Amino acid sequence: MEEMEEELKCPVCGSFYREPIILPCSHNLCQACARNILVQTPESESPQSRRASGSGVSDYDYLDLDKMSLYSEADSGYGSYGGFASAPTTPCQKSPNGVRVFPPAMPPPATHLSPALAPVPRNSCITCPQCHRSLILDDRGLRGFPKNRVLEGVIDRYQQSKAAALKCQLCEKAPKEATVMCEQCDVFYCDPCRLRCHPPRGPLAKHRLVPPAQGRVSRRLSPRKVSTCTDHELENHSMYCVQCKMPVCYQCLEEGKHSSHEVKALGAMWKLHKSQLSQALNGLSDRAKEAKEFLVQLRNMVQQIQENSVEFEACLVAQCDALIDALNRRKAQLLARVNKEHEHKLKVVRDQISHCTVKLRQTTGLMEYCLEVIKENDPSGFLQISDALIRRVHLTEDQWGKGTLTPRMTTDFDLSLDNSPLLQSIHQLDFVQMKASSPVPATPILQLEECCTHNNSATLSWKQPPLSTVPAEGYILELDDGNGGQFREVYVGKETMCTVDGLHFNSTYNARIKAFNKTGVSQYSKTLVLQTSEVAWFAFDPGSAHSDIIFSNDNLTVTCSSYDDRVVLGKTGFSKGVHYWELTVDRYDNHPDPAFGVARIDVMKDVMLGKDDKAWAITEGGITKGATIGVLLDLNRKTLTFFINDEQQGPIAFENVEGLFFPAVSLNRNVQVTLHTGLPVPDFYSSRASIA
Repeated sequence: MEEMEEELKCPVCGSFYREPIILPCSHNLCQACARNILVQTPESESPQSRRASGSGVSDYDYLDLDKMSLYSEADSGYGSYGGFASAPTTPCQKSPNGVRVFPPAMPPPATHLSPALAPVPRNSCITCPQCHRSLILDDRGLRGFPKNRVLEGVIDRYQQSKAAALKCQLCEKAPKEATVMCEQCDVFYCDPCRLRCHPPRGPLAKHRLVPPAQGRVSRRLSPRKVSTCTDHELENHSMYCVQCKMPVCYQCLEEGKHSSHEVKALGAMWKLHKSQLSQALNGLSDRAKEAKEFLVQLRNMVQQIQENSVEFEACLVAQCDALIDALNRRKAQLLARVNKEHEHKLKVVRDQISHCTVKLRQTTGLMEYCLEVIKENDPSGFLQISDALIRRVHLTEDQWGKGTLTPRMTTDFDLSLDNSPLLQSIHQLDFVQMKASSPVPATPILQLEECCTHNNSATLSWKQPPLSTVPAEGYILELDDGNGGQFREVYVGKETMCTVDGLHFNSTYNARIKAFNKTGVSQYSKTLVLQTSEVAWFAFDPGSAHSDIIFSNDNLTVTCSSYDDRVVLGKTGFSKGVHYWELTVDRYDNHPDPAFGVARIDVMKDVMLGKDDKAWAITEGGITKGATIGVLLDLNRKTLTFFINDEQQGPIAFENVEGLFFPAVSLNRNVQVTLHTGLPVPDFYSSRASIA
């Protein structure tokens, strides 16, 4: 019965209901708590004023007043009567049950009546703290709500079942626990006192003995309170109004508002509703039984998950240990190769040391012998052996000059461990679905006839195999970095075609695709090799240009409608490689100077190019009508060079140029230029770069 305790507590005070009343929304409140949360409403909203104004509101229209609720869960903890701006706001608080309620209203004037009978302020309104439905009380006040006698009885029985053990009333020193109560004597007895003071013979044999708890309940509940009519307090309920769904008395049927309603016998409806409640409880009991079985299942799952986790962790540790053992074995093999190379190098060097030592000793001996011969003063004897000694000295010198003094072995180990595939495999080491409900999709097929590159963009197209029966929820496209490095994801989605922009010019990329669904991912497709353009073809970009720029000739020719300098960028940006383009001056009146160069994407568009720190440009020096300006951007060497009519302007204009750059021009209405792209790097620069 402990689970039932929350049903027996008032949502306002959090204690067991005391003299509970039933609101029209079927929720209950203590009568004292209901009085505490009353709020007085404006006079114009009372039922009497509305009836007087001819609005024709019935006595039961207050049930719909929740549309004008005093409290809304959407506000920030404050409630006010929704119909009037002048009504004071009343802070909201939480009851011990967690239900938002209004605090007590201003205390009523001192009265000698009990709280239940004290008059209620005129035009009072009450809001249910559970469903927030609001209603205005009539002249009867809280007496207009029926009292919930059934709830009172349930609470009494519950409290008795939770009460401490009753003690014998006849024990002289330490009272023992009572075992029976005599209803006629109204005394609690323990077994020894009952046998001694209340023997089951004579007149006492007719007394009725009951268990202590039952006796206490009968003592507290006698006499039993009888439910009376709320409209006629002296009349007991005798019938049940089917339309209003409430018990009524005889006078309600004769002269009250239920006179034209359908009524039935109170006892018959009592039995009918008990039967309906029992049937509903049977269904709810089945749900509760299923819930208990489900909880048992969940608890078993917790235990099973813990056991499976331990088993899976052990399996994972064993697999990782196996990988580590395999790596250690391979490590030992590689170390053996290193040791072998080490021994080989040492042997070669030591042999050369030994050979060179012997040779040096022979050479030193020959040198000492020749020095002694030179000391001889006998010319004829010296000449007899001098030719042979000279030949030996030259022969020995020639032997030292034939690579003898060059090490036959380097100190470096010509071994390089290629661990990138293994590291990539370790990074890709992951779990696969062991018990898949459905298979993974098939490996996609790249449609080579639709895959192409343009400038520094690549377009790829793919499809599922014709006989594939497993649908794919999406695809993952991967490209490397253009230098044979690791793959990275560049697209994830449902489409079967994708264009990747911003690649490096004159670079080779590897592309691959895989499909995925809820079960997992497919294998990778075959790798496709893509080559971006060696040179860039591009035009001016209207999207990023100043609004005063005028475009023509497929956006290759630009001029300006303003006398002020305006900036326009090319459509293609560069971050790697060597790039060259030219611009011809179609119209120019020598004032002011146009500027040509490169810029960041966020360069200022309303000032001359080069006036901020986001552009690098040439602004003067031989630029005339008909001139051709060449721009050479070498991002490999991080330099920017300018040419006018194929002549280089100075050495290098700018150095340490790094990042993403766009071709750029600034001009006004007196200048018109045309862009020429797709040009190779000048030959003299290519040859000089190769020499460098």
